[in-house]
Amino acid sequence: MAREFQRGHKAKISDLTAGTDLYVGVSIAGPGLTFDISCFGLDANEQLSDDRYFVFYNQPKSPEESIQQLGAQAGDSESFRVTLDRIPAGIHRLSFTASVDGDGQMSQIGPGYIRIVAGGEEVVRYSFTGSEFSTERALMIGDFYLKDVWRFAAVGQGFDGGLAALLKNFGGEVAEEEAAPEQQVPAQATGAPGFAPPPQAAAPAPSFGAPAQAPAQAPAPAAAFAAPPQPAAHQPAAPQQQPVHSAPTMVGPLTTPPAAPYGQPPHPPQQPGPPSYGQVPGRQPGYGGQVPPPAPAPAPYGQQPAYGQQPSYGQQPPYGQAPGQVPGQQPAAGAGLAAALQPYKEAPTGARWTPQNQQLMRVDLSMGGQAVLARQGSMVLYQGKVDFSYKGAGFAGRIVGNATGQEMQLMRCTGRGQVFLAETGAHLHAIELQGDGICVSAENVLAFDESLQHEVRRIEGHGIPGGALFTMQFQGSGTVIVKTHGVPVVLPVTPTTFADSNAIVAWSSASQVIISSQVRLRRNAYPGHSGETVNLQFRGAPGNFIVVQPYEV
Repeated sequence: MAREFQRGHKAKISDLTAGTDLYVGVSIAGPGLTFDISCFGLDANEQLSDDRYFVFYNQPKSPEESIQQLGAQAGDSESFRVTLDRIPAGIHRLSFTASVDGDGQMSQIGPGYIRIVAGGEEVVRYSFTGSEFSTERALMIGDFYLKDVWRFAAVGQGFDGGLAALLKNFGGEVAEEEAAPEQQVPAQATGAPGFAPPPQAAAPAPSFGAPAQAPAQAPAPAAAFAAPPQPAAHQPAAPQQQPVHSAPTMVGPLTTPPAAPYGQPPHPPQQPGPPSYGQVPGRQPGYGGQVPPPAPAPAPYGQQPAYGQQPSYGQQPPYGQAPGQVPGQQPAAGAGLAAALQPYKEAPTGARWTPQNQQLMRVDLSMGGQAVLARQGSMVLYQGKVDFSYKGAGFAGRIVGNATGQEMQLMRCTGRGQVFLAETGAHLHAIELQGDGICVSAENVLAFDESLQHEVRRIEGHGIPGGALFTMQFQGSGTVIVKTHGVPVVLPVTPTTFADSNAIVAWSSASQVIISSQVRLRRNAYPGHSGETVNLQFRGAPGNFIVVQPYEV
């Protein structure tokens, strides 16, 4: 039975199916509307660095055919074949999108969905309706993304502008060309791949293909919407009549864009920036496991680039050097305000939590459909319709918080908009939990999804004032934003792992924590004292971790 996803839900592909040869079906329709349904193959920086992995009506497959556009079939407006174990190492995200070709808005669409079929059986479905959107003309529906393993996320985020705007958002450019001859259009519509669902019911279905009929639980589209009908069992599938698309041909990033929009310099764009600190190319940010050394180029955030190397987005140039200036050269004349602001532009959208830089985090409340609890006073900017209310802990919660030092003064953020959070320039890190848990001191928590369960946890120990230490434990599915002084280090837990309680930030909740024998009640108790206070020893099975900041509270 297929799992029903809501917007913001994520899961490992291995938890949905053991197969890697998958069928992806998309259904979207509206009265008098025509849609372009595409798949963007993005790199680790969520950019279209290779235009051959933009699969759409003019380019129906990737070079090695790991992504193939199959056309309308089995009740779906558009369908794709995705072979995960054949996708090149440079592709880290597949974003399935739909955009209106011509006039129209996403608020006009009827019930739609994206579904994944494996071995002829539907394993997951995410449904949406036009009531969730307003004037947007494009929609980012769902993503396959690589984070240790391949996962699927129900995105459901509207996007202003059409297919061309989506392409620019992913780092591509639009090239105007002459309209293709009309006789080429039917050729694409009639060329059904040999691995598509069979036209005859008697023919055996392929291992990856979609069922010959939509599952019983699939919502039937309303009669007013032009969803493709399912083919009869005794008749071959008739060729689908494709409309002539008015959108220009899409190509990959160009070295010289024809016109620079506001906020971008007239010179060629910078190379895509490196991943955030602690993120390895090919993996999404997150804690757990040992992080291998980063690639030698480009330099990570906060590190000065090598001589002659351009600073990446969010990276400060050396002192006295203007943004975008190569050492030894004079600043370009006429660059003006746009060039000065280019390094600080807003990071691309597409996720619920998005770091704008190391000290600023943005949360999109319209994604996920749940509230966010944030530390009072941490909001620095918001866009859209957002409501802020006081989140009280109750009488019992205040008593526990005062007694343990783990009290948090929180505000509840709800609505449809984006909220930017920061506090005293601390470094911020988004930790996504998927049924697991993490222990964090309340002092190091900036915000978290309301869906997470949190409680005060006691760490026993002799010789400690009050008889114990305390921390906050978060469990469930959601994201918690942890703040640190400086860039932290993540270490695996071993029997010989010790940490100063004043420097420890977080650890996996499955770790066993005990007090080491070298405990001192205060610093500089006598001449020659080491100055260390309470040390914690961590034990646990492989996979547990601790996070330590280069700062002592």
